[in-house]
Amino acid sequence: MIDIEPLADTPERVEIRDAVRAICDRFDDDYWREKDREHAFPFEFSQAIAEGGWLGIAMPPEYGGAGLGVTEAAIMMQTIGSSAGTFAACSTVHINIFGPHAIVKHGSPEQRERILPPLIRGETRACFGVTEPDAGLDTTKLSTRAVRDGDRYLVNGRKMWISTAQEADKIVLLARTTPVEQCVKPTDGLSLFYTNLDKRYVEAREIPKMGRGAVDSNALFIDNLPVPVEDRIGEEGKGFRYILDSLNPERILNAAEVIGIGRRALSKAVQYADERVVFGRKIGKNQSIQHPLAESWSELYAAELMTLRAAQLYDAGQPCGAEANAAKYLAADACFHACDRAIRTHGGMGYASEYNVERYFREAVATRLAPVSRELILCFLAERVLGLPKSY
Repeated sequence: MIDIEPLADTPERVEIRDAVRAICDRFDDDYWREKDREHAFPFEFSQAIAEGGWLGIAMPPEYGGAGLGVTEAAIMMQTIGSSAGTFAACSTVHINIFGPHAIVKHGSPEQRERILPPLIRGETRACFGVTEPDAGLDTTKLSTRAVRDGDRYLVNGRKMWISTAQEADKIVLLARTTPVEQCVKPTDGLSLFYTNLDKRYVEAREIPKMGRGAVDSNALFIDNLPVPVEDRIGEEGKGFRYILDSLNPERILNAAEVIGIGRRALSKAVQYADERVVFGRKIGKNQSIQHPLAESWSELYAAELMTLRAAQLYDAGQPCGAEANAAKYLAADACFHACDRAIRTHGGMGYASEYNVERYFREAVATRLAPVSRELILCFLAERVLGLPKSY
């Protein structure tokens, strides 16, 4: 593996990377290829990460976490991304890293005590219920309603592209408690809940998709899901601003993950180029092979430096929206290019599952689309950094 990782720039961070890598190395390409082919959730891998105590890397120590920062969590997720499991491996655990952050920051002491330890120990699995089929990335247009009914809410609506809902028993749920036409701002009137994903009231319908077969994506159909008032995080109607506290860490961690995926694909390409002989010479001698791979190395390194910058700002309590979004943009493009070049370096064999790079490529496609598209990131940067008029 190519091993140039400025994120792991201290002895303590190198220890984190090495310990996580030791777990990941127990699950090779054969394991993940089978999980992808069988569409089987990687419970063994998930359990190993939980038993290592890594699900609580950024959670408070008083609840069983390690109390480390987003920088350390990014090192962990980049290491997982560079393993044989690539994006599927990351998707089994990253909701535990960024998802509970709103609970840590805005939940009551009772909620933190009740919710966080089981998540950290891996005893409960949560999914992240924000996206909807008709709203897309326009979160203010969410139509899922939570209507107060005594000491509970009744929730009705649909959610889309919800990962791990087949296995999850909990959901971080954003729903509208006040109709948008009654709100001063469209961002008002949304409330955040952490509650049971009760399958008596929620149908999780799996979506067949291009890649990441080992981790399910789902459409949720919610019909009168009862949610106790004590499962609401913070004040009613302020869920949108609470969820924002999870978005920058999500972008930073996602950037770190996809850098890892790109590095794995690049390593596979370099290894093949140095072994494959055509016309009596290694193909790695050809500049048409060398230059694209060298370009990918440069792109991945640059994306990693932006990711490190965003993580450092976040951990210092400084604004980091532009850097977090730019990191995600740069990393997703660099990852996609590296995976594409890995397939083309392998030639026809790159199309064969045996060499695994086709699986990496299929998973890399999603990283340019989610959790936020590259185009919307550019809109954000144009408006917030360059001061240009809002375009949407």
